[in-house]
Amino acid sequence: MFKNIIRLLATILIAIGFAFIMITYVGERTKVSGYSMEPHLHDRDQVLLDKLTYHFRDPERYEIIVFPGPEGGDQFFVKRVIALPGETVKITKGKVYVNNKEVKDYSKDHTTDPCELKGELHLGSDEYFVLGDNRDNSNDSRYKEVGPVKRSKITGRVIFRFYPWKSAGVIRP
Repeated sequence: MFKNIIRLLATILIAIGFAFIMITYVGERTKVSGYSMEPHLHDRDQVLLDKLTYHFRDPERYEIIVFPGPEGGDQFFVKRVIALPGETVKITKGKVYVNNKEVKDYSKDHTTDPCELKGELHLGSDEYFVLGDNRDNSNDSRYKEVGPVKRSKITGRVIFRFYPWKSAGVIRP
């Protein structure tokens, strides 16, 4: 009987350790809060955050990333990568330009208010420029309190939506 109790406790400890490693280093369920990523992601969508990939490669343009909000705590932002380290961003007449080329794949039917982004912004070697898909309702890299996102602050990328069930599926950049 004593051996069975020890085995049970060992199994529980291994399961807890495995769960801790998975959540810390591999993936985690994340809840979208707010409307900044509409129409692609909606308020209260449940998504899977891939924390492992960025240990092996850097974020790519148009991937949806998660990073801590400027106020810290439990607040995390979900935004789309628009410009990569070393690139120059400019917003003119409602259009986003990276290295003087309009970002057409992302600009589609939206205009972008430059807000606090005046002139050109040159990103550092570890900085990413991110925007919400719903730019009229997004606190993103255009604003000083968010600004460019440092590589070290990126928690991971959104890869799958699993709730609501009718919208479940892989999230493509």
